Amino acid sequence: MGGDQQQARDTVIVGYTVYAPPGSVVLTTDRVRIRDETCEITGFPGDWGRSPFTGTRGPVQFAADRVTG
Repeated sequence: MGGDQQQARDTVIVGYTVYAPPGSVVLTTDRVRIRDETCEITGFPGDWGRSPFTGTRGPVQFAADRVTG
């Protein structure tokens, strides 16, 4: 599978949980740069909404993966 160039290569997936500033618009088709590496958004971003105590907005949370190999 994969031919001569694919053999003897290991696939490594590094996953990140990202907390973006309130109001950030993040789509599952977007890519982000983390530590000078391009990562793909995985899953649906979640908005923490507003705090019931202070009314301040919380972050937008999403997962991003970097795949090598």
